[in-house]
Amino acid sequence: MEKPEWSNKIKTRYLSGASNQFVIHGNVYDRLLLPPAGMDEPEIGNLVDYLVDEQLRKFDLILSYELGAGLRIESGQDFFQKLRFSGSDLPKDPAQAIGYLDHLIRFLVNLRKLSPESSENEINKSERTLAGRNHHIAVIFKAAELIFPVSKQTRDYQLSSMASVVRSWSHETWFLDQNLAVFLISENLTDLHQLLANNPRATEIELQMPSPEELSDAFRRFSKSYPKALANFQEKPELPASRLTGATLSSIEHLLKTREYTGKALVEDDLADLKKELVEQDSRGLIEFLEPTRTLDDVYGSDAVKDWMRQDIALWQQNDLQAMPMGYLLCGPVGTGKTYIVECLAGEAGVPVVKMKNFRDRWVGSTEGNLEKIFQLLHALGRCIVFIDEADQALGSRDSGSGDSGVSGRVYSMMAKEMSNTGNRGKILWILASSRPDLIEVDLKRPGRVDVKIPLFPSEDKEGGYLLIRALCKKYQLKLPENCPQPLVALIPRLITPGAAESIAIKVYRLVKTRKVDPVEALRDCLDEYQNPIPSDIMEFQIGLAAREASDLDFVPEMFRKYAQ
Repeated sequence: MEKPEWSNKIKTRYLSGASNQFVIHGNVYDRLLLPPAGMDEPEIGNLVDYLVDEQLRKFDLILSYELGAGLRIESGQDFFQKLRFSGSDLPKDPAQAIGYLDHLIRFLVNLRKLSPESSENEINKSERTLAGRNHHIAVIFKAAELIFPVSKQTRDYQLSSMASVVRSWSHETWFLDQNLAVFLISENLTDLHQLLANNPRATEIELQMPSPEELSDAFRRFSKSYPKALANFQEKPELPASRLTGATLSSIEHLLKTREYTGKALVEDDLADLKKELVEQDSRGLIEFLEPTRTLDDVYGSDAVKDWMRQDIALWQQNDLQAMPMGYLLCGPVGTGKTYIVECLAGEAGVPVVKMKNFRDRWVGSTEGNLEKIFQLLHALGRCIVFIDEADQALGSRDSGSGDSGVSGRVYSMMAKEMSNTGNRGKILWILASSRPDLIEVDLKRPGRVDVKIPLFPSEDKEGGYLLIRALCKKYQLKLPENCPQPLVALIPRLITPGAAESIAIKVYRLVKTRKVDPVEALRDCLDEYQNPIPSDIMEFQIGLAAREASDLDFVPEMFRKYAQ
């Protein structure tokens, strides 16, 4: 088993002298597959285990600090005992711990400059054997975002002074001359104090979610630890690995422990549902999967739109990505079936649909941290559709003003960067939906982020309205004549949306079941004195927005093209 790429990056930067401080973020609290020692098989451990046992195994002293647990010696107890610091208690308070570490590192720098023949006043007997040597020292800050959080106040002097001291270890000459390595572990980079997160002398290391290859190695290891749970995959560990890509190793291990205890083996049919469950669990409610049980055949009308989408799906399935759009914008009045058509598109393409839920938080930095977590999960999922409903509200704006402390502007910046990442082409298809596309920043709608803008409209005339109601009544096993009965023609509403038509179909179903009447009679009663849920002026305003937004006039029916002027 080869060492992970991020591990080799740390080694190269440290040994070359390019950097002695590393900010590790991303999937930092997951379990890791540790490289085997000799001929042994790989073990499962955490990030700190890996750093101590593998990355830093030749270091003379490794210290760690965690809020609550305080300062601890991870490795090098004998070395530490020879120092005059060994007689004092290790501090727990953050400010005291930083001061203690700064004093210790400076002491070691000075000790290196002394010779073993130094006088008793300068150096004690136990330290004499250490003098004149450049020992390798490492400091690991666990959950660094809790020790050095984003400053909520401009003049938070104590927090800024602590961060400033740690940052100085990465650029002051005497620390650079010392064999010193500092690791700041934080799940979200945006939660870490700006002085450390934006330190140009520190190396940023992002831990990705486990790849299918890494999961295959893990399942080979798990097959011996959980033989009952993996009885059906002993000879093909790559199958559950590929199907569960996007889930953390920790959540998979918890699942296997439960299945092993109950004696219930995993089967192939379980894997799709389990992936959905595990990924939603790992996301802490930030995303959810929509079940694509329909195809574009279930979409009534919109033939030009369906033809375009099918062409894109064909390119996607052939892995011909040069003309594959980065994203779609679905716009149209409320109730025109934007979410429905996304589900149908996903069912046609055979890929999961991930819906971003409300990732905004009231705490400083939490919103940005939530977005970081979402992006990390999306990158691990493989091919998927990311659906953002009410995009005009969710995506933020370039100029956020002072009302939200700049959160909206930072959300806009993060989303704009991610949506234009060409590395996502063919992996992530962004679909934005809004009835007010005019409120979405122009830069977010430009080609390269949103290449295709698709308008969705209500029924074009009374005949279309009737056929829409009839199609939705079929969903409730209600049979209506193929052609609209003459008494109903005058009652069919103008500009009826799929949402409004379904509401009518439900009312028809209720009347048929409660009054035992014919569906035609029930429909007539429902349409008598019917009032459209969307006022006509708002409906026409939103139709105009959608028509003008369309990237191709073929998407706009003839009767609505006057709105595109």
